[in-house]
Amino acid sequence: MTASLQFGLDTFGDVTRDADGATLSHARVIRNVVDEAVLADELGLDFIGLGEHHRSDFAISSPETVLAAIASRTRRIHLGSAVTVLSSDDPIRVFQRFATLDALSNGRAEVILGRGSFTESFPLFGFDLRSYEALFEEKLDLFAALLSQKPVTWQGKLRPPLKDQLVYPPVENGQLKTWIGVGGSPQSVVRAAHYDLPLMLAIIGGDPARFAPYVDLYHRAFKEFGRPAQPIGVHSPGYVAETDGEAREELWPDYKAMRDRIGKERGWPPMGPRRVRERSRARLALCRLAGNRGAQDRGDREGARDFTVSVEIFGRPPAAREADEEYRALWAQGGADGARDDGVTYAPRQSAYALRATA
Repeated sequence: MTASLQFGLDTFGDVTRDADGATLSHARVIRNVVDEAVLADELGLDFIGLGEHHRSDFAISSPETVLAAIASRTRRIHLGSAVTVLSSDDPIRVFQRFATLDALSNGRAEVILGRGSFTESFPLFGFDLRSYEALFEEKLDLFAALLSQKPVTWQGKLRPPLKDQLVYPPVENGQLKTWIGVGGSPQSVVRAAHYDLPLMLAIIGGDPARFAPYVDLYHRAFKEFGRPAQPIGVHSPGYVAETDGEAREELWPDYKAMRDRIGKERGWPPMGPRRVRERSRARLALCRLAGNRGAQDRGDREGARDFTVSVEIFGRPPAAREADEEYRALWAQGGADGARDDGVTYAPRQSAYALRATA
């Protein structure tokens, strides 16, 4: 069977500059993102994804609202988040907003659920970062229950229970397309398989080929759960220019500024005087993932060709990963925030979807 390959773009609504070098307003950036999505639809791309952030360097804090505007001006392109930070949101409200978007777009809405690379939403909405893992676990469990669109009876530890509760509006045709975004945790891969949801690999740095063991783990998990595997998507940062050389020269100043800014927040050393390397093999690796393992390439960020940055821009929040025994164990094996080249040997904490993964 030939694997289906879809191609899309995603963006965080990065605050950019005009032709004169002046910083654009957040409002102007949001309008530009809508225009970008309209052009993507006209060019025949399959998907546009908008990330959720709550900081000055990214303009989009409410992806669903911007996606609704895009829905009114497009005809065929699928519309999704990249990602929705479920840990600091309410699962019922997330479902309602995307069900509404699905109605407005005639069935084109998709949601990618994740924990996010930044933590600003936790204090902003009153959540304790120490509950980083527990919040996502519980809220995903509730969201998965909502997908059936039947009366939900559910109980957790972090919010009041539900009893025979219907949630409106229902999705008009079928089930809301829901992905699980994964940036470097075997436990998250198995979690996606447990809930029978598609996997979106957030490859935000390094060689995409290193994530191949996660694809193998995902398929193995479905086999052990006795179900056919769901689709796999891939995100990889990129930049468009006429040539690789032009892309390198154009991207470098902004890339370095962003890397140093985020690095200062997270205690990383400043970048030295080097150029972002050309990595054509990254695109080849994505194609191999697609051809060999049924991946859907859902997003060269800002749409790259044979070019990708070689240094990880984003990572899991330090406070979350440093306290995570699983992360430390995987790091000791050489695979934290990026799959190992030679496979995965990993025992997640006890849970309803525990599975031991071996190379």
